[in-house]
Amino acid sequence: MSNTTAIDALPSSKRSDSDDFENDNEKVDAKGAAERSVESHSSETLVVNLYEDGVLDPVYHAKMLILNRAIQEIGMGSYQYRLLLVAGFGWFADSVWPLITGLILAPVVDEFNFNAPFLSLAANAGLLVGALFWGLGCDIWGRRWCFNITLLMAGVFGLAAGGSPNFVALASLLAVMGVGVGGNLPVDSAVFLDLVPASHQYLLTFMSIFWCLGQLLVNLLAWPLIANFSCPLGSTTCQRSDNMGWRYLLFMLGGITLVLWGLRFFVFDLVESPRYLIGKGKDEEAVAVIHKIAAYNSTASSLTVDQLTAVGSLTQNGEGKGMLSKTSNFTLVHIKALFSTRKMAYSTSLLISVWGVIGLASTLYNSFLPFLLASRGARFGDSSLNITYRNTLILSVVGVPAAFLATWAVEIPYLGRRGTLAISSGLTGAFLFASTTARSSNALLGWNCGYTFNSNIMYGVLYAISPEIFPAKDRGTGNGLVFTATRIFGLIAPIIALYADLSTAVPVYISGALTILAGGIALLIPYEPRGKASM
Repeated sequence: MSNTTAIDALPSSKRSDSDDFENDNEKVDAKGAAERSVESHSSETLVVNLYEDGVLDPVYHAKMLILNRAIQEIGMGSYQYRLLLVAGFGWFADSVWPLITGLILAPVVDEFNFNAPFLSLAANAGLLVGALFWGLGCDIWGRRWCFNITLLMAGVFGLAAGGSPNFVALASLLAVMGVGVGGNLPVDSAVFLDLVPASHQYLLTFMSIFWCLGQLLVNLLAWPLIANFSCPLGSTTCQRSDNMGWRYLLFMLGGITLVLWGLRFFVFDLVESPRYLIGKGKDEEAVAVIHKIAAYNSTASSLTVDQLTAVGSLTQNGEGKGMLSKTSNFTLVHIKALFSTRKMAYSTSLLISVWGVIGLASTLYNSFLPFLLASRGARFGDSSLNITYRNTLILSVVGVPAAFLATWAVEIPYLGRRGTLAISSGLTGAFLFASTTARSSNALLGWNCGYTFNSNIMYGVLYAISPEIFPAKDRGTGNGLVFTATRIFGLIAPIIALYADLSTAVPVYISGALTILAGGIALLIPYEPRGKASM
């Protein structure tokens, strides 16, 4: 969009479909005031709109342009960098806790004697509920409380799971833990993107470094704890006193998660999202937040309440409710907004499809990766827990540089988010297929290193492109929908495993084919966020 004023940026269909909007003197005055307020900013803060006409409410659209300029005027300062750190805790939790069911699977099965896929099924059920509940919830109650409660739930119930006396207790506690973890990324990505200037939106992709570090830490802890404090693999009898490794791991990860929550809640002062506040019709509070961030960054903002109010009001029919607050009545306003035009509906549907397909493929593979490594190792003559967890640690180390490559790749012209996602998905699937050719444990490990590296790039981009495309007023809901899709298919994965022969390469073939398919779907997404400001 080449237009440079807030009112010129209003969708043409909204500006021309009625004489009321064009001829109302009050609206005309508001237009002029909004135009003057926007033009008073420097040209350096001009943004390119991601959406076609008619996607956003015209008043909300104009307010977002003003707000984007104000955030760009403040720049990327100390507040946003600290936010990057504490929001990264959500990526860390999303990495650590979903992986835990796979890492503790072998010793837990030895102790409690249950059908292995049921543990993953319980955890994924919690993740599903959390994604939907907190994703929609942060559009209803605001970002701030959801941001803190999700991590607290993960720490408390993850810690408690370590004391489980039986499988039912373990599965139940991990399911509730999943409710907290499931909300981390839908909320945290919305929080970060709402407060970062357009010039630094690519850092949302870089946030995957915390996901990679989480993998590294959990595997670093799991190797000595489970390898040295577990019953021998395949034991016919396994007592709790001989099998404390997986409990120690849950205690440590639960404690670490609670420490991270403490840093979020007691050390960092998270402001409410100004985009959320504007959607609620609280322009004064939104301006106050912007000035608070500016002061924290030792700079100043020229944003005033008059600049926002001059555009118009988002309150409807005198009810005193803004756009975001409509869903406080649990209507489908936000969901409908994501399908408001043919192009937006197409985009949302493709994003849900990509997330669902990748969710099925990755959960099917990752949930049983330690089992696969161990069983294949048995065939190759090196199936000890020590070697199995050494290999998973190596895989987690390989994934770390992927976050840096993904951050660089998404900013390359003609490649951007969609191209990087498509290529990394295709390579991920290719390495999965290649792993079936392994004739030794080391060969299998080598192919899995390629898979891990590319899948971390894939996830880094996937976690960023979706919130970047969704409008801020519907971002939590959109995030909730795509994460719900991946959790639903994540539930299907252990069900497949219940009836599949895991001693064969069938799960690998399924995962590889689905991942390549997801890469093809990614190329069809009609929006490319590179170089465009989220609204």
